[in-house]
Amino acid sequence: MTYTIALVEDDERLRANYAQALKREGYAVSSYAGRAEAQSAFTRQLPDLAILDVMLGDEMEGGFDLCRELRRASPSIPIIFLTARDSDLDKVSGLRLGAWDYLTKNTTTLDFLPVRISALFKMMEVLKGNPEASEKTWRSGDLLIQEERKQVFWNDIQLNFTLTEYWLLVSLVKHPGHVKSHSQLMAAANVVVTNNAIAAHIRRIREKFREIDPQFNTIRAEYGMGYRWVE
Repeated sequence: MTYTIALVEDDERLRANYAQALKREGYAVSSYAGRAEAQSAFTRQLPDLAILDVMLGDEMEGGFDLCRELRRASPSIPIIFLTARDSDLDKVSGLRLGAWDYLTKNTTTLDFLPVRISALFKMMEVLKGNPEASEKTWRSGDLLIQEERKQVFWNDIQLNFTLTEYWLLVSLVKHPGHVKSHSQLMAAANVVVTNNAIAAHIRRIREKFREIDPQFNTIRAEYGMGYRWVE
């Protein structure tokens, strides 16, 4: 299933960058520069998820107004605020209006945004009782990951990972052969740490695999770039 995301952002450059990052992840994106344009489109068809800036052109709270309209049209559609306004008062206002998340532009990278959206869609699927979402597994050779239970097996033996280690491993396994940079791994694990800390986490992950399989060499370091999972 391809999810449709509505992106309402008045900055043309940011709008293009966000849209491109989301399209790379397989989402269909409809972009709007202002509240009136977006609201008109929503009367014809609602998206699966909406990303709203708070300040839209001359409307200082255009995003808040649009959130109210969306909430009246659908009590369950996921809404994310992505804005430069970072005061606690604005965050509280956005969440009270029914947004699922409130992100600020100065801390939200193009790597993190798709990860956060993916997590919200998974949450939505589970809330709807989608059995495929609740029983999803990942396989790669001798590796089995049961996503909802956060359990990892290698050669049918369960390994015990911290939550950070788990998300780092999942980020690598979901894209075998692709190099994941330190910043991408941080976004996947929802942590902000040094490159050395990421390296330490990867080292512990390898050690846990090697406790049951001394020949394990599936996580490869790529000097100056990051890490990859090699099937």
